[in-house]
Amino acid sequence: MSAIKASTVYKDHIRSLPVSVRLELLALIARDLAYEAQEFDERPRHSILEFYGVGKGSRGDEDAQAYINRLRDGWEEPSP
Repeated sequence: MSAIKASTVYKDHIRSLPVSVRLELLALIARDLAYEAQEFDERPRHSILEFYGVGKGSRGDEDAQAYINRLRDGWEEPSP
């Protein structure tokens, strides 16, 4: 399925509609977006404190800087 561009939809279908219909369509879209935004805002938030101890033991007894250096050694060099 190909992506539909908003500008194409507007030009082909919306622009020719009467102003009152376009305003009604705008109001419908705004209500729909406001509802979706409200749903998003109502999702439970998490505290950074919930992550306390998550990485505990991931590096064993290895020094933190040595652990980071070892991880970085495995990275590929950036291409020029």
